[in-house]
Amino acid sequence: MTDTTNKEDWVSPPKTEVGVIGWMRKNLFSNWFNSVLTLIALYLILTTVPGIIEWALINSVWGDKSPEVCREAQGACWSFIYEKYRFILFGVYPYDEHWRPLCAMIIFLTLIFGSCIKPLWKLGWWIAVTWAVGLVMVGVLMWGGIFGLTYVNQSQWGGLPLTLFLATFGTVFAFPLGIFLALGRRSRMPAIRSLSITYIELIRGVPLISILFMASVMFPLFLPEGVSIDKLLRAQVGIILFGAAYGAEIIRAGLQAIPRGQYEAADAMGLSYWQSMGKIILPQALRITIPPMVNGFIGGFKDTSLVVIIGLFDLLMTSRVAFQDINWRPFFVEGYLFCAAIYFCFCFFMSRYSQWLEKDLAKGQNH
Repeated sequence: MTDTTNKEDWVSPPKTEVGVIGWMRKNLFSNWFNSVLTLIALYLILTTVPGIIEWALINSVWGDKSPEVCREAQGACWSFIYEKYRFILFGVYPYDEHWRPLCAMIIFLTLIFGSCIKPLWKLGWWIAVTWAVGLVMVGVLMWGGIFGLTYVNQSQWGGLPLTLFLATFGTVFAFPLGIFLALGRRSRMPAIRSLSITYIELIRGVPLISILFMASVMFPLFLPEGVSIDKLLRAQVGIILFGAAYGAEIIRAGLQAIPRGQYEAADAMGLSYWQSMGKIILPQALRITIPPMVNGFIGGFKDTSLVVIIGLFDLLMTSRVAFQDINWRPFFVEGYLFCAAIYFCFCFFMSRYSQWLEKDLAKGQNH
């Protein structure tokens, strides 16, 4: 049997419905309101972007130039970043020892990015062992005191390493605590449910800066005489407790979104409470809560800038201190842009990775 279809009878779609023109009609000019917004946005782009490019690239000053040269220029002074980048990245850490926090950051970021590679998840406990070894190496590099390394007190840590440590450990430890709080809030045991609700509502009712202030000023007053806890550890615990309260509510929403039939199916299979939660309920709930959880992680990463309230020099604070130099003070915009670019890179990675993870975990799911 032969195909008698005449190819000349085929009708191709209109050019205005496909390709670039079709995409523009669908997304930019689908109705009169979107068309007006598109034209306004196009006007703003044409009037602002050329000036920004001229300021940031064409008329800017690069390399090892003096502040006087920057004042005479009509563009950005990236020489400020060239001059101050080590202080911005590492704070008051001893200048001659900057290679140590740099190596520590490389190890730390390698551990983070390596843990995000899905094929490596099959290694199981080897990942935990690798993390343990890596964290020991990071601690040795940052503190020193052995292997001929000069001891550096935690009060001298600052810049990007401090921001990474606070954000990462805050996320890692707040996540499981948030799970237990969410389960506690849905518990049938009145005492556990009441304690969980009290904790969550109390922490969520105050800003993070208040918790950090309490950890820095009030908490030491309750300690026995002669006992002190490092302010970096107090800040880390405050961030963990704060993140856990917000994470608990996100996870609780995911648990409530699971159909009742899933709980009944787990009971019908004779699974215990923890078995049903670990094998059936929580995996589904956590998959649902990936977008809001990552949004919380991104917010927590940026909220580390609040540790300045207790005298810790995070990345944003070192940027602010850097342009306190009277010679470079006029070029604070460049410092903030440099800092913003670093924050954006990490936040953008978390956002894109969460989208990939959400799609990957959704494979094989019926919608």
